[in-house]
Amino acid sequence: MPRAPRSFFSTTSEALAPKLLGCTLVRMQNGARLSGMIVEVEAYAGVKDTASHAFGGRRGPKNEAMYAQPGTAYVYFTYGMHFCMNIVCGEVGQPLAVLLRALEPLDGVEVMRAARAAGQRKPLRDTDLCSGPGKLCKALGINRDLNGVDMVKNAELWLELPRARVPRSAMARTPRIGIGTGHGWAEKPLRWLIPGSKHLSVPVPRA
Repeated sequence: MPRAPRSFFSTTSEALAPKLLGCTLVRMQNGARLSGMIVEVEAYAGVKDTASHAFGGRRGPKNEAMYAQPGTAYVYFTYGMHFCMNIVCGEVGQPLAVLLRALEPLDGVEVMRAARAAGQRKPLRDTDLCSGPGKLCKALGINRDLNGVDMVKNAELWLELPRARVPRSAMARTPRIGIGTGHGWAEKPLRWLIPGSKHLSVPVPRA
């Protein structure tokens, strides 16, 4: 499948998020191809978004990658426990990003299983390997070393476009996960997902 070009990422986070569903995230590690289809994402709308790391124009060494060119990987460490990966979009200097929340594993499943096995008391099901932002980073070996890499040109981390895009009718939208209450951004429907997937971090509530 073709690698996503710069133009694919040169749009708002709210426009990029649904486009990412069905795309394949590829990580080359020690000669092995690890990959997964994106099934769940969240959009972060930059300086105006109270849940964004760039809210109010915050900028520093930890989030500098958010201000880079579209197609840049923004990887950060959270809760002193795990890494999370975002894809930067928009324009240079405009800190827009989409968080990858869940993947459906495709290539390198056994490598992913070994990477996720530490601390687990029983074997993990395939549906548990990448069903969360921290889980997918651990499974694919995504860490701070990949923060700031250009996914358009990088040989270790990139995005492949699907043969056919997921139609909007096959997607669902919900508020983002774990966003604190008390501000207008908590309930905005900025999480996009494929509701029939068994690999979601948090299932869609039944009506």
